[in-house]
Amino acid sequence: MKVVLLQDVKSLGKKGELVNASDGYARNFLFPKGLAKEANAQAMNELKNAEQSKKYKKETEIAAANQAKAALEGSKFVMKAKAGESGKLFGSITAKEISTEIKRQKQIDVDKRKIVLKSDIKTIGEYTAEIKLYTGISANVELVVEKA
Repeated sequence: MKVVLLQDVKSLGKKGELVNASDGYARNFLFPKGLAKEANAQAMNELKNAEQSKKYKKETEIAAANQAKAALEGSKFVMKAKAGESGKLFGSITAKEISTEIKRQKQIDVDKRKIVLKSDIKTIGEYTAEIKLYTGISANVELVVEKA
């Protein structure tokens, strides 16, 4: 019997998949527990619509990431921080501060967890940060840290 899984079922499949299950297993276990429903025309239509919705959402996310990459790639952001005579900062420049600066200058929301720094920014100078926008899509930006 073909069934559409409503939740992940160990050794059978993941949520939203169309799988073959034995009649007894489906009627006595999957249906009563609400883990699956019979693969009739309505269920198949819902499954097809859900797949199309996921595909559309993924395409829009990729398009937004590419647009953000085009806007950010090669950009230079000047950050000011208090520093001592030797050029050592009092504290450090964090990913949160970089995210705030990108939002202020480019109006692009970047999650601080998506900003990858090769090393901590604790001195005045130029740095490169990688911003991961989507799986396989990232932009490199230049950071210039100056004395405030």
